[in-house]
Amino acid sequence: MIEGPPPIPPQDPDPAADPETRPAPPARLARAGAAIRGLAVDITPLRQSREYRLLWFGELISLTGRQVTVVALPFQVFLLTHSSLAVGMIGLVQVVPLVVASIAGGAIVDRIDRRTLMLTTEFGLAATSALLLVGALSGHPPLWYLYGVTGIQAGVFGLNNPARSAAIPNLVTREQLPAALALNQVLFNTTMIVGPSLAGLILGAFANPRNGLAWAYGADIVTFVAAIGAVVLLRPIPPKREDGAEASTGWQEIKEGFAFLRGRRVLISTFLIDLDAMIFGMPRALFPVLALTVFKVGPRGLGLLYAAPAAGALLGALSAGWVGGVRPQGRAVIWAVALWGTAITVFGLSGRLFGLALFFLAFAGAADVISAVFRGAILQLSVPDALRGRLSAVHIMVVTGGPRLGDVEAGAVAALVSPWFSVVSGGVACVVGAVLIARLIRELGRYRADVPGPVP
Repeated sequence: MIEGPPPIPPQDPDPAADPETRPAPPARLARAGAAIRGLAVDITPLRQSREYRLLWFGELISLTGRQVTVVALPFQVFLLTHSSLAVGMIGLVQVVPLVVASIAGGAIVDRIDRRTLMLTTEFGLAATSALLLVGALSGHPPLWYLYGVTGIQAGVFGLNNPARSAAIPNLVTREQLPAALALNQVLFNTTMIVGPSLAGLILGAFANPRNGLAWAYGADIVTFVAAIGAVVLLRPIPPKREDGAEASTGWQEIKEGFAFLRGRRVLISTFLIDLDAMIFGMPRALFPVLALTVFKVGPRGLGLLYAAPAAGALLGALSAGWVGGVRPQGRAVIWAVALWGTAITVFGLSGRLFGLALFFLAFAGAADVISAVFRGAILQLSVPDALRGRLSAVHIMVVTGGPRLGDVEAGAVAALVSPWFSVVSGGVACVVGAVLIARLIRELGRYRADVPGPVP
């Protein structure tokens, strides 16, 4: 039996009866409450901006379906080939169209209405998911077919994502932008928990993998209804230009975007340090072989491996209310990437302990989301709107291309040595790379968003 608090001696008279004499709450409790509120993510952009709210909820549903496909495709390739290298090659066939489309797409985003581009590319992404469904229904589609469809899908995504990213600063106030970016991390990581977990349940519910894959791709297609409907309800979002500025055309627009980066070492370093983390410290291409042959947890365990980093990232994003008080922000990026690499290394050393492996993947995700919030804020707060589409495209190219190069690196090293060696060596290389970047580009460690002027 738990004892209650000791009885309160009678007061003469009762101070609670008079509001003016009621005792104030203890200062310690007040400080604790303020600290808890300071940790919570700021939902002001969702409350105050109808346009941002539409985009956010539509993408929440659609990306959940997309994450089902992110698990189903490598699972299908591994079942067809029993090769980690073949799974890693998914990243290689995706990265080239992704890079090309992102570079070209950045210029397109800064020229046409971003709402129109989002709507067009959402239909394109739905069509590629339908092609994957056709392949699953055929039973044993050729590997080249799966590679070709996912390559096209990556190219369309390279147009869609910069449009979404560049639209956000036009939907919220400048003061709300960091909160909106944190909410985007909440969105993204929620979908990366629910989507892979749902994929594991769908794939594991059928004795015949063909049926599970068909249902998985079908679920992805259905969720596009939400994204398309949300974009239809948005107002037009044309790019803003300074008075008197004329729109460039073609290759000149692309050159302007990259020319803006010249000499801005902090911006360049944020791209480099994220590439370091994703190329060396992203072992997701190994998840199928680890789940099916090492941990022996089947499709449902595979879904948990994909979901674990996002679970940690979601917790990190939901408690990201403190990020606004961090100075200098560049140093926080360095520490976050180093923690990511360390957690991935320990994940690789976890042996066959599945629960421990999931814990360290979650820890890695929490570190990564902090890096993502600070890197996104550094970019968006330092780029004029007329260039935001092109610079967002470069950012998206790095953020989405890095993991795909990481798939190739992880799969190749696993094929040459072993899956565990691939994970551990990649984690160590990530930490070493973060230290080298911090020493070679010291401006990153000194960067503070409250210093006036352009980002150095």
